[in-house]
Amino acid sequence: MSKRFVSIWFRHLMTDWLVRKQPGLQNKPFVFTAPVHNRMIITSASPAAEAQGIRATMPLADAKAIVSALEVFDDQPEKGSQLLKALGEWCIRYTPVVGLDLPDGLLLDVSGCTHLWEGERPYLKEIITKLRAIGYDVRGAMADTIGTAWAISRYGKVTPIINSGEQAAALITLPPAALRLEEDVLARLQKLGLYQIGSFMNMPRAVLRRRFGQQLLLRLGQALGQETEVIEPLYPVSPYEERLPCLEPIRTAIGIEIAVKVLLEQLCLRLQKEGKGLRTAILKGYRVDNRMVHAEIGTNRPSHNTDHLFKLFELKIPCIEPALGIELFTLEALKVEDVSPSQEALWIGNPGLKTPAVAELLDRVAGKIGEENIRRYLPAEHYWPERSIRPAADIEEKPTTAWRTDKPRPVQLLFKPEPIEVTAPIPDYPPMLFRYKGKLHEIRKADGPERIEREWWLDGGDHRDYYNVEDAEGQRYWLFRSGHYSGDNSQWFIHGFFA
Repeated sequence: MSKRFVSIWFRHLMTDWLVRKQPGLQNKPFVFTAPVHNRMIITSASPAAEAQGIRATMPLADAKAIVSALEVFDDQPEKGSQLLKALGEWCIRYTPVVGLDLPDGLLLDVSGCTHLWEGERPYLKEIITKLRAIGYDVRGAMADTIGTAWAISRYGKVTPIINSGEQAAALITLPPAALRLEEDVLARLQKLGLYQIGSFMNMPRAVLRRRFGQQLLLRLGQALGQETEVIEPLYPVSPYEERLPCLEPIRTAIGIEIAVKVLLEQLCLRLQKEGKGLRTAILKGYRVDNRMVHAEIGTNRPSHNTDHLFKLFELKIPCIEPALGIELFTLEALKVEDVSPSQEALWIGNPGLKTPAVAELLDRVAGKIGEENIRRYLPAEHYWPERSIRPAADIEEKPTTAWRTDKPRPVQLLFKPEPIEVTAPIPDYPPMLFRYKGKLHEIRKADGPERIEREWWLDGGDHRDYYNVEDAEGQRYWLFRSGHYSGDNSQWFIHGFFA
């Protein structure tokens, strides 16, 4: 399958944008200007101004002499590229490969995309029609090469779609400017009477290089498909992405569910063939009102289980607002990992965290309460309690070190120790009473102290003497005294709760 490209030319990009903001300027002559060598020069003109002979690069004084009522606005140099980027993002609904063609165009790699719109002509027509509907005066063309598509979009007069392999025939009658040549090269061609590309297309390459330089050969070769030219996409193309255009805009939750199922089946089939599973995925819906909605899911282990992944997306569907309708869905696997071959051991005995059912349950719970509310911790090589654990990256991550103490540790460790009021008989004896959050606890059993020193190479401060205590209600706590005993001035804290 040959490559196919589309070039879109925004003939009045800046002035169309301003008319969209200020509809009162419709059909009025106005221009954008910028200072150049102490003179105000026109950078872009509205169609009404061009109809009266005003052009870009013309001095403002000359334009005012032609149209005295001409409205003038200051040029915004960065606005054009910002507009093109936004329009390029809008075009991603038609192809994942969209690049900027500054200062006034876009380039699309549409290879393998047009059949989703029942052919090249309906595909191109829909893009151009919708851009015109939102207020932009555009021309577009499609060809095997970027160069030919660019030339036809700006200078073509017969057809906007050039059949595969017919670049040369399409270029013959066009002016040399259609090859994106520099001004000095165009001037030399015109001086020699070469007013059409066909006049020099078949000349010997050595002659063309000697007369006009390497640039002409490069541009001609790119247009004819003899030289490679690539698009620099706005966003890197995901290797795992599926697209689903809709014949009619989708407005209902049932319609969205069907779209998600179709996309997941396509994506998971590919992942299964490659022995991979997704860890994170994002569903994007491109709406009729030119806005994009999305929903994202994550898994604890690589998965290509269609039913499981659909259940995760099903929790997100109520948050997707279709508004007037969604006309294109895309599903992208943002993070993909290898899937370990299933082992018989997973189906016998008590496999614990290794069973897929546990991971799938955690995924569903995370979809309801948020992934940040589910944590798994692994040991870290520190004695200081706050540093002795670290969050695991996923459910399958293995510990890199063993727990460093055989002393009991609380199931729940407070993020920060909280101060308590304590009654203790003598130094190094466990407390008899302590008050926490206004409630008095009478201690019946205690074990300790366990002294834990600070890691002096990380920070300074007092050591801690920890006690495991149990109150009269059978509740167990982890308390500590900061530093050495100092009578009533001793500082006590609660740091955790045992099961």
